[in-house]
Amino acid sequence: MLEVRDLSVFYGDAQALDGVSLSVGAAQVVALVGANGAGKTSLIRTVAGILKPRGGSIRFDGREIGGLDSHHVCDLGVGQVAEGRQVFPSLSVLENLQIGAMLPRARAHATQTLERVFTMFPRLKERAAQPAGTLSGGEQQMLAIGRCLMGAPRLIMFDEPSLGLSPALVGEVFRTIRELHAQGMTILLVEQNVAASLQLADRACVLENGRIVLEGRGSDLLAHPRVKEAYLGL
Repeated sequence: MLEVRDLSVFYGDAQALDGVSLSVGAAQVVALVGANGAGKTSLIRTVAGILKPRGGSIRFDGREIGGLDSHHVCDLGVGQVAEGRQVFPSLSVLENLQIGAMLPRARAHATQTLERVFTMFPRLKERAAQPAGTLSGGEQQMLAIGRCLMGAPRLIMFDEPSLGLSPALVGEVFRTIRELHAQGMTILLVEQNVAASLQLADRACVLENGRIVLEGRGSDLLAHPRVKEAYLGL
């Protein structure tokens, strides 16, 4: 579904990604792990159209999307749950969700999708009229995921979804990702919790200094000596 080939991305003269290649097949969970500053968020932001690549190719369902504006990428079915949740604090929960369904491909089914979101996250339904800025961190993460779902994505990219959450809420976020995967959603997951990510992922890549240095099945990387030493403290 998603094919990234030889991707190069720069911030001015500083190179963030250097010849990165990876693929995400339909209904797969692919985890991208690495230290802070490795280039994980840069990859997601480039696929989403927020950053423009200097070289390489990004194809979604066979169509080149590298360099497209972000709203065009989103309208093709690529959704993003950004790091830090980024809800609109002064708008209500319902208004935040409605913003997620503004693009043409999502608007026609917004009512049905909203019911699906409220079924998945009952607390959002209970707080539909409440300003998003008054929600807890975990509830704001639910809202960010729900808002992404309102756009009717076929691929969801998660960028550090458990960041800043309590252990109990981290478990809830991962249960949500598993549920979406069970429903057939395709997922690219960037997450600081390396062990949980690799346990969940069908496939995974390790990114260091803007380059992919390891890739394989999630379970295989979980047992890899380099991963165990560098990311699991073993």
